[in-house]
Amino acid sequence: MRRGIAGPASTGLTGYRRRKRGVSMAAEVDEATRREYESMERWLDEHPHFSMDYFTRKATREMVNAWLFSQALSQTAMTTRESVPSAPSSGAQTPVRRVSSSDLESRGLFGSYRPILTTVDGTPSFIDPQTITRTGTTATTSTTSSVSTPRRGGVSTSQLRQELRALDEREMMLELVRDISNDLDVNLLCHKILQNVSILTNADRCSLFLVKGNKETGERYLVCKLFDVNIHSTLEEAESQAADQESRFPWGMGIVGYTAASGEIVNLPNAYQDTRFNKGIDLHTGYKTLSILSMPLRDKDGEVIGVAQVVNKCGGYGQKTEAFNEHDEKIFESYMAFCGVRLHNASLYEQSQLEVRRNQVLLELSRLILAEQSSLSVIINKVLMHTQSLLQCQRCQVLLLDDTSKLPVNPLFVGPTPRRRPARSVQGMFSQVFECAASDFEDNNMSQEEFLNRESSTTNKSARFPINIKITSHVALTGETLNIPDAYKDERFDPSDEEGSENKTRCILCMPIRNSTRNIIGVMQLVNKVDDTIFSKHDENLFEAFAIFCGMGIHNTQMYEKVVKAMAKQRVALECLSYHAVASEEEADRLRKLPIPSSDCLHLLRWDFDDIGLEDEETLKASIRMFMDMDYLSKFSINYKSLCRWMLSVRKNYRNVTYHNWRHAFNVAQMMFTMLKTGSMEDLLDDIEGLALLLACLCHDLDHRGTNNSFQMKSNHPLAQLYGTSTMERHHFDQCIMILTSEGTELLSSMSKDDYAKCLDVMEHAILSTDLALYFKWRGGFFSIVDKNEADWSNKDNRKLLRSMMMTACDVAAITKPWPVQQRVAQLVASEFFEQGDLEKEQLKIQPMDMMNREKKDKLPEMQVDFIDAICMPVYKYLAKALPSLSPLLKGCEDNRQHWQTLADSRKERQDAEAAGKDAPEVDGIDGEDTGKVSSGEKNESLEEELATVGDSPSRIILETGEEERNGSGGCCPERPTCAS
Repeated sequence: MRRGIAGPASTGLTGYRRRKRGVSMAAEVDEATRREYESMERWLDEHPHFSMDYFTRKATREMVNAWLFSQALSQTAMTTRESVPSAPSSGAQTPVRRVSSSDLESRGLFGSYRPILTTVDGTPSFIDPQTITRTGTTATTSTTSSVSTPRRGGVSTSQLRQELRALDEREMMLELVRDISNDLDVNLLCHKILQNVSILTNADRCSLFLVKGNKETGERYLVCKLFDVNIHSTLEEAESQAADQESRFPWGMGIVGYTAASGEIVNLPNAYQDTRFNKGIDLHTGYKTLSILSMPLRDKDGEVIGVAQVVNKCGGYGQKTEAFNEHDEKIFESYMAFCGVRLHNASLYEQSQLEVRRNQVLLELSRLILAEQSSLSVIINKVLMHTQSLLQCQRCQVLLLDDTSKLPVNPLFVGPTPRRRPARSVQGMFSQVFECAASDFEDNNMSQEEFLNRESSTTNKSARFPINIKITSHVALTGETLNIPDAYKDERFDPSDEEGSENKTRCILCMPIRNSTRNIIGVMQLVNKVDDTIFSKHDENLFEAFAIFCGMGIHNTQMYEKVVKAMAKQRVALECLSYHAVASEEEADRLRKLPIPSSDCLHLLRWDFDDIGLEDEETLKASIRMFMDMDYLSKFSINYKSLCRWMLSVRKNYRNVTYHNWRHAFNVAQMMFTMLKTGSMEDLLDDIEGLALLLACLCHDLDHRGTNNSFQMKSNHPLAQLYGTSTMERHHFDQCIMILTSEGTELLSSMSKDDYAKCLDVMEHAILSTDLALYFKWRGGFFSIVDKNEADWSNKDNRKLLRSMMMTACDVAAITKPWPVQQRVAQLVASEFFEQGDLEKEQLKIQPMDMMNREKKDKLPEMQVDFIDAICMPVYKYLAKALPSLSPLLKGCEDNRQHWQTLADSRKERQDAEAAGKDAPEVDGIDGEDTGKVSSGEKNESLEEELATVGDSPSRIILETGEEERNGSGGCCPERPTCAS
C-alpha cells in the first residue's frame, strides 16, 4: 500500500539551501566596506570548493561550535514559527499514563525514548505528548521526538533531489553527513538516515531492523524499528508501519535474519527468485517488491546491531526497473559507517539522560506511594498497578508474610528478646495475597478506584492466580532474587497449579520486599512479560530499585495501622479496666480456707453433669477440684492461693449476660475435664496440653458482651478495629493473658521458658478454635485423617487438629446433655440471640437473621435441628470414630436431635392443620408466650408446657437452685470425708 505525501519531509537539502542564502552583516559597517563584503561573499558562493577547502584548513573549534549553535537556533526558530499555537492548558483534563519500562530501558544505539516527566502547572506528571496532541488537550509536542525539519515552502521534492544530485558524490556524502550531525534523538536520527539512504541509492523504500536478545544465550532476534520509509513519509508513519509488522524476525532466517547473522551484504536483483524472501509482506502491504539491498549496521566494535534494507531502485520517470549495483553497495556501506558513529554518539547522549529519567520516575513513584499510608490495600494495589505498567508483565502479585506477633513473656524471665510463636508451615507463611493482571485495565474492566480499593485474598486457594509457593517461600526465607527464564524447567515450579488454566507461566521474576530495617516483610512476584520475552537484567535492576520504595511504603502503612490498632486497644483496655478488677486477697484467702468437695460428690466425671444445683461459690470449688485431680498444682508448682485468686478474677471478668457467662465457661471446663479423665484423653495429651486446655475452657468467653463477631463489625466497635478476624475470640485470649500476667494471679510463673511459650500457644489456638468460622476451616483436615485411618496422634499437626475439635465439642456440649438440660440451655441461647437481634433493630436499624429475630421464635426446633446437623453431629461423629471413649457425646447428641425433630414435626403438623382449617393441637410456649431472658434459677412454665408433649417428663427439670436432689443423690456435704479436699 503506497503512501501519499502526508506533510513536509526531513532531508539533507534543507541545511544545504539554507547555507546558500546570504546573511547581511553590514548593518554597522560603512557603505564601501559593505560592498566589499558583498563582493567577497558572491565570489565565495561562486567558488564553493575554495570555500570548503579554506574552511576545512582554517576553521577553529570555536568557529565550528558557533556554526553548529547558529544552525540549531535557526532550526528551532523555524519550527516554532511553523508550529500551531494553542492556549495554555490547566492540566485538569490531561490524561496521565502509567510508566512502561520501554520508556526507561536503554536499547543500545536505538533506545526509544519519549518524555516521561513533564510539568503541568508546575506539577510533575507522566504525560505522553503524542497522546496530548491526539486528544486535543494541548498542541505542544516535543521538538526532539516527532517534529521533522520543515522543507522550504515552494520547493518540490524533485527540485531538492536535483539540487543535491548536482553536487558530486563527495559533496553529496558530506552534505548528508552534515544533515544528521545535530540530531540527538535516536528515532528522528534513524528516520533521517533512511531518507538520506533513499537519496543516495535512489531507492523507493527503506527499512531498519534492530538486533535484540542475549548473545551469550543465543536467543537473538530482530525487531522492526522503522518500515517503508521514503522521501515523503513522516516519522509517525514509519513507526506505525513498523508496528504492523511481525513482533520478531528469527535470527538467521529470511533476508534480514541472514544479513544479521552472517554480517554480509545481500543484493537481490529479483527478490521473488530468492527462497529467503517472505512474499507474505507484499501480500500484507499491497506493495510489489522487485529488488532488495540489505546492509548490516555495525557499532564501533564491529558488532552487528541492526540491518538497513532498501527496496526497489527507481529508474527513469519513477519506474522501478533497475537493480542495485556495486556502486550502490559501496556508497550505501560508506554512508552507514558514518551513521554508525553518529548513532553511537546519540546513544551516549541518551545514556547520560537515562539515570536522570530513572531518578525522576522513582521519585514520582515514591511520592505516589508515600502519599497514601492509611490503607494497606490501597498502597499495595497502587504498587501493583505501577509495577505492572513499569515492567510490562502479565501478572503481578504481592504476598505479605504472616505477622507472627510476639507472645507475652513469662514475667520471671528477662531475656534479650521475647518468645515468638513457633514458625508456621510453608503453606501458611503468607497472610495476604494482592494481585494485578494486565487484563484488569483492558476494555475498562475495572476503574482505577475499584482496583485500588480491592481487598486481598487471604489464602492460596482464594487467589486468582497460583502463588508458586515453593518459589515465593524460597525468596521469603533466603532473601534471594529469582529470575527464572523457563518456569517449567525449574524444579521449584509446580505445573499442577495451572491445570485447566489458560494462563500458562513462562518466566518468573521474584524478589523480596524489605522494610527500612532490611527485614523481609513480603515477596513480589512478576509472571510473563507482555511481549513474550524474558525478564532482563535491566528489569531486575529497575525492579530492585522500585522494590525499595515499595517496601518503605508498605512498612510505613503497617506502622500506621499498628498505631491505629494501639489506640483502639487502649480504648478497649480502658473500658475493660473500668468494669473489671482482679479479685482481692481477702476473697482469695476466704476461698482458700474452704473445703473442696470431691469429684464424685460433685459428679464432675459424669457426661450428663448439670450445674443447676450448684451455687456460684460451689462452681469455684468444683473448678479448683479439677486442677487438684489432674495434679497440676504439684506438676507445675502452682501456688494454691494464686489459683484461688485467679479463679475469682476469671469469674469476675465474665459479664452478667444471659448465656455466655461464668456458668457457661464452667460447664465447658467440666466437659473438658470429663474428656481428660473419663474419656482417658489425659493418656493421649501431655500435661502442658491438658493444663492449657483446661485454662482455655475457663477463659474462652472472658468479657463476652452477649453479642457475636458479626455485631462488632456491623457496629464498628473498637474491638473490630483492634482484631480483624475472630474478633471476640482474640479479645478473650488477650483478657486471659491480662489475668495470667497480673500480680497475684501468675499461675504459670514457675514454668520454664519453653513450657511457658508452649502453654500459651496451645491456649491461644484452643480459644480461637471456639470461633465456628475456624471450626469449619479446620474440621476438613481432621475428618480426612480419621476417614483415612491416618490418626497418628504423635504427629504435632494431628494433635493440633484434635485439640481444636475437642474445644468445639466442649463449647457446644450442652447439646449432648439429658433432654431437660438441653432444652433449658437452648432457651438461654435463644434468649441471648434475641437480645442481640433487638439491638440490631434498635441501634443499627437492620433486620436480624431468623435465629436472632424474636418474631421468628417459633422456628426454634427447626433451627436447633439445623444447628445439630451442620455443627454438632459431624464433630461428635468423628471424635467417636477416632476415640471410642468419647462415644457418649455422640449418643447424647443423637437423642436430643430426635427430641428437637419430634417437636419440629409437631409444629409442622399444627401448621398444616391450621392451613387446612382443622382444629390444631394446643402447643404453648414457642407460639404462645414471648421468649424472654431466662436465668439458671428462674422457672419457665411455658417451656415446660411445650416440651411436656415430647420426651422426658418436665418433672426432671430441676428449676429450684440447690434445693432438689441431683439424679437421686443428696447435695455435697463439706462435713463428709469424701467431700473434703
